[in-house]
Amino acid sequence: MFRKLGQSMAAWSFKYIPDPSIFAVLLTFIAFGLGMALTPSGPMDMVLHWYKGFWELLTFSMQMALMVITASTVANAPAIKKGISALASIPKNSKQAVYFVALVSVAVSIVHWGLSLVLGALLAREVGKSLKKRNMAFEYGLIGAAAYLGQMTWHGGMSASVGLLIATPGHFLEKQIGIIPIADYMFNPMNIAVTIGVLVFPPLFAWMIHPKDDEIKLLEPDVAEYLDRTDEGAHRARSVVTVGDRMNNSRIIALLLAALGFTYIYYHFSTKGFSLDLNIVNAIFFFAGIALHGTMADYVQAVKDATPGVSGVIFQFPLYAGIMGMVRYSGLVDVFSAAIVSISTLNTFYLWTFISSSIVNLFVPSGGGQWAVQGPIAMKSAEMMGASYIKSALAVAYGNTWTNMLQPFWAIALLGITGLKARDVIGYATAVMILSFVVFAIPLLFLPV
Repeated sequence: MFRKLGQSMAAWSFKYIPDPSIFAVLLTFIAFGLGMALTPSGPMDMVLHWYKGFWELLTFSMQMALMVITASTVANAPAIKKGISALASIPKNSKQAVYFVALVSVAVSIVHWGLSLVLGALLAREVGKSLKKRNMAFEYGLIGAAAYLGQMTWHGGMSASVGLLIATPGHFLEKQIGIIPIADYMFNPMNIAVTIGVLVFPPLFAWMIHPKDDEIKLLEPDVAEYLDRTDEGAHRARSVVTVGDRMNNSRIIALLLAALGFTYIYYHFSTKGFSLDLNIVNAIFFFAGIALHGTMADYVQAVKDATPGVSGVIFQFPLYAGIMGMVRYSGLVDVFSAAIVSISTLNTFYLWTFISSSIVNLFVPSGGGQWAVQGPIAMKSAEMMGASYIKSALAVAYGNTWTNMLQPFWAIALLGITGLKARDVIGYATAVMILSFVVFAIPLLFLPV
């Protein structure tokens, strides 16, 4: 029943929902109109508010772009790929493969959402290749959906955009809520319960919706052909003739640079303890990627291969910043905050924040971009309710990830790696999403931070 519901919702989504970049533009116009209708701001005032915010997230945009790129370079390193190939032989049938890929994707997402996306996709592809070589029938679309589940479960973990941003000095809400350490964001009773829940239930739900053996779809010819191909990746044979070639391919130069980076990372944790922010997480993956690839030539190629995955961030984040400017500077933040407060009690406030966040995520499919738009509203609402800033931030974060299963924006990289089409994946992902609602809702209603 849930599988059919998910497939019907996916069909509707891909028939009527445009590219996420169009949503960013439409949301700009909506914020512009609401600002004129609900606040004293006139048309020119809204233009000024929009442009005032337009460039305020440039640092954050670069940090988020590096989150994607550095995670991709690590996942595509030869040693990691070799480990993925070894893992791919563990599942003995299609149903085991779905559970195993989902579990790995979710577990890795708690460490880094970008790594989960790329590593999960690579694992799904290698599992598909392994099962195909053994002439076994397998539901490849559901295996791909299992690899995507990490995008529903990451925002309470170590790479949480919201958690890392509010732990970073100079963030745009610092004057209102201060600096909130990532340890306070992650290691509280509610988030620990949610983290355990996402490790247990979404992989189980994916396993439960697996079709019967006689209902498994045959691979489409182009997908079957894709799984038979080999992947060269970043490490390609290169001629080493000139002094410059030798420097490009020198392991000594690359490892010295990695050693320099890890010297600072060691100093950071030895002097500050478990203190994470966007910059230190990016630094860890940046220098780990260099060490794993071994030469600057291979690492630079890996960066080039990963760069297309951040095109949406580069284009959309200035638009999100402009929306943030209109919401903040026109007074819409107060209007929206009052509306949420008016329908909430202190017990239901966090659930309503989660639900509103899950809807906004369909329009702003980026944790960081959504926080730029919704963060000021959520924190103002929390202030008006006398609610916890941390629990409110987590409610926004959970809502942002939950409906990623309906939103194909971040699935683009996964589809490219697996050779699947969005229609193969999103229906199954949506079914798991529906079943997983209680994993987020019950802790938000009943557990403290």
